[in-house]
Amino acid sequence: MVDSYIGKMLDNRYEILERIGTGGMAVVYKAKCHRLNRLVAVKILKSDLAQNEDFRRRFHAESKAVAMLSHPNIVSVYDVSQSDDVEYIVMELIDGITLKQYMEKRGKLDWRESLHFITQIMRGLSHAHSRGIVHRDIKPQNIMVLRDGSVKVADFGIACLENSAQTLTQEALGSVHYISPEQARGDRTDARSDIYSAGVVLYEMLTNRLPFEGDSAVSVAIQHLSSIPLAPREIDSDIPEPLELICMKSMAPDRDRRYDSAEAMIADLDAFRKNPGVDLDIDPKDLHPDEPDEPTRLLHTGSVATAQHHPSRETSRERESGRDYDRNYDREHSRKPARQMSPQKRTAMIVGVVVLALVAIFFLARAVFSSMEAGGTYTVPDVLGYKVDEARQRPDVAGIFEINETGSEYDDAPAGVIIKQTPTGGMTTKTDLVINVTTSAGAKTDKMPDLTGQTAQEAKVSMNSLKNDLDLTVDTKEESSDVTTGSVIRTEPEAGAALKKGDSVTLVISTGPEKTPVTVISFITLTIDKAKEQAAALGLKVTVKEVDSDEAAGTVVDQDIAAKTQTYAGETITLSVSKGPASTQTPSGNTVTKSVTFALPQDGRETVYMVVLLNGESQFDGNVDCSQGTIPLDLTGSGTGTVQVYYDGQLSETRMVDFNA
Repeated sequence: MVDSYIGKMLDNRYEILERIGTGGMAVVYKAKCHRLNRLVAVKILKSDLAQNEDFRRRFHAESKAVAMLSHPNIVSVYDVSQSDDVEYIVMELIDGITLKQYMEKRGKLDWRESLHFITQIMRGLSHAHSRGIVHRDIKPQNIMVLRDGSVKVADFGIACLENSAQTLTQEALGSVHYISPEQARGDRTDARSDIYSAGVVLYEMLTNRLPFEGDSAVSVAIQHLSSIPLAPREIDSDIPEPLELICMKSMAPDRDRRYDSAEAMIADLDAFRKNPGVDLDIDPKDLHPDEPDEPTRLLHTGSVATAQHHPSRETSRERESGRDYDRNYDREHSRKPARQMSPQKRTAMIVGVVVLALVAIFFLARAVFSSMEAGGTYTVPDVLGYKVDEARQRPDVAGIFEINETGSEYDDAPAGVIIKQTPTGGMTTKTDLVINVTTSAGAKTDKMPDLTGQTAQEAKVSMNSLKNDLDLTVDTKEESSDVTTGSVIRTEPEAGAALKKGDSVTLVISTGPEKTPVTVISFITLTIDKAKEQAAALGLKVTVKEVDSDEAAGTVVDQDIAAKTQTYAGETITLSVSKGPASTQTPSGNTVTKSVTFALPQDGRETVYMVVLLNGESQFDGNVDCSQGTIPLDLTGSGTGTVQVYYDGQLSETRMVDFNA
């Protein structure tokens, strides 16, 4: 079936080229951004979900919040669009594969490589958590491995929509092997939920197997609630014990016994990396789940009961070793051949489904009143991404919480959108019912400077001094008779225009005046004055070169651009001019000094640089004041000599001087 989006242009900017992936909520396409001339990934919300107005609004608002994340281990979100017919997110296009694909190709990873990957994953999560964003769907399928060995966490925008009140929906079942116990129960999630899922990913990298397996998603979810998986070192004894403890602590069923933050887990990972024998002060007994006050007896039947590990079933050997890990399920699962579902198992499955349905109904009701809990305790709603008026109208805010706007800051988010809140969303409170928020003042803007006349390099330095990250384009294809070659003719946008981050700026650079072709004539035998006159008429510049010749002094005897050849107006031609016959330079043998008066130029120049040559030898050179009208100079020579006078490098006069007179 033909994909209707292929070839479509979104917002007159993103051209959809091909489909590259499909998920439960969106389809991902490869696209070209025509404004910045780069390839991007465009994630388009599926049409059935886009019909839900509430879903669309939250998708847009929370995606805007995710777009504010900027970290080398998080896939960058460039743009979020909301229109009548399509909802989409624009992200960087990753040249790599998913961690799941990488593990399938490599099998069990070396513990050093696993350490390298999990550290980068946790750094990305640490950045997201510091911005109040919880991923809620960490799994190898959402981790991208690049060619250089770095990793990036993906799919924040969609995962953030999985709110804490949601239970095991069809979408969640696809990730059931990685969900935290609180997600399996439908409880509120926080940063520690991501840490649990990251621990499962580390476990899978180290052992090449999942911590919990089962015949159904329900049985796997039940194991997450209370079981401890087989220790990684019992699968592979080469795994260092400190790394095993880090993995198991991150996967503790009781979130209060996990790492309380991604930074804490990173600290242990870094300590282990520096010293593989480090004592991390982690007691395996602390990872054991608490004995429930009243176990749910309905689940203790058939294979579901087998799948749910209970502390009372541990063997004495396990208790003595201090490792409270569920070996029974792992061994039974590895030996059990595939067979048809027994009546007992079917009964257990039906019971499990009924229990989960009741749980779903409970948490659906709680979602409606999510801000209120028993005993007058309220859950602080997450209002990031909303405008203040919109936040105040939310059902979990109106009549319960007061929104207090404390100020605004420059930010990439649209002006008026909430970018910070105190207390943070998800916290519980009994008395503090005021949410202090900071709104976006919009992107910081600069004014386009006047770069006219600057060289291209100078203009680039001026643009780089601006604080905003701009997309600079240099165009060197325009001629100008008024602007020096290599300098800026104009800019787009023009000087004084407002600039914000990501704007495109074009510098139009001069290539000089338009060149007019001319055909060179012969200047040979002409006097230098006549030759200059005719060269000027052609638009040529003249350089004079004195040479010995039998021709009369001041006569052109050669030229460096041959007659009848093509050149361009503005080019320079060198004319070789005769110094005069040798007979006119014959000395009498008596050297004398004679005063000779020369007329100075009266063409408006105040001073000129004057050079006087006698028979090719310098008699005077220096600046003279033209206001004198004339200047007398003492020339020393003998016999008859040829005198040539130059003003500012141009031959002005040639005369014969008789030193015998």
